[in-house]
Order: sequence, then structure tokens, then C-alpha cells
Amino acid sequence: MDTPKFTLSVLPEKLGICHLNKNTPIPDWSKDISFCSITRTSDELSIVCPQEKIPGGVLFEEDWRAFKLEGDVELSSVGVIASLAKPLAEAGISIFNVSTYETNYVLVEDKNLEKAKEVLSKFCEIKE
Repeated sequence: MDTPKFTLSVLPEKLGICHLNKNTPIPDWSKDISFCSITRTSDELSIVCPQEKIPGGVLFEEDWRAFKLEGDVELSSVGVIASLAKPLAEAGISIFNVSTYETNYVLVEDKNLEKAKEVLSKFCEIKE
């Protein structure tokens, strides 16, 4: 029997993916929380965080769940996201990827979480 190539843990909280104006200052509600990814470009400010922290009036997509890639992943690693994204895409599951210096998070809509676990468990160890 083959050993899974990756180990993924499922974060417990539902996440929201926020879209804010490019000139919006980083809001206080996005600070000091368990999971938060903030990306500013010349076009927008995006924030991914637990959806219960997002105040009313903020445009966001709700009910996303995250798989965290466990273990050491070198910045020079090639094909990591592709190897996770391709089987999910083939199963009709869209993703939102968040990369950090140390690891990657693959987000799927909560309604697709069980199906995503089934797909990924064929070559990954899934931890709850």
C-alpha cells in the first residue's frame, strides 16, 4: 500500500473571502485572529478570515473551509498546488488557494468539503 504523498488537516472554522476597495486600510477586525490572509494589489484588498469576524456591510463569499498542507514545504517545491487542484477540478470542485512562506491552504466551499475529502484521501492523509 502506498504512503500518502501529503498530509492535510482541515481547519475547524468556516472562512469568508472578503473583497474590499484597493484603498481600504487593513481593518482592525482582521487582526489578532486564528487565521487571516491579507493580500493587497493595485486593484483590491482581499482578506480571508473566520467569517464570524467579518462585520456587516463587507462584501464576502461565505462558507469556505481550508485544508492545511502539513509538514515542511520548500518554496522551491514544484507542482504541490497543481497536484491538489487537478483532482479537485476533475471532480468539479473549485478552490481558492492561500500560500504562506511555510505552507499552503486549499479552500473549498463547505458544501463540497466531504467530496473534497473523498477525492484527496486517495493520495493524502486527511486529519480532522
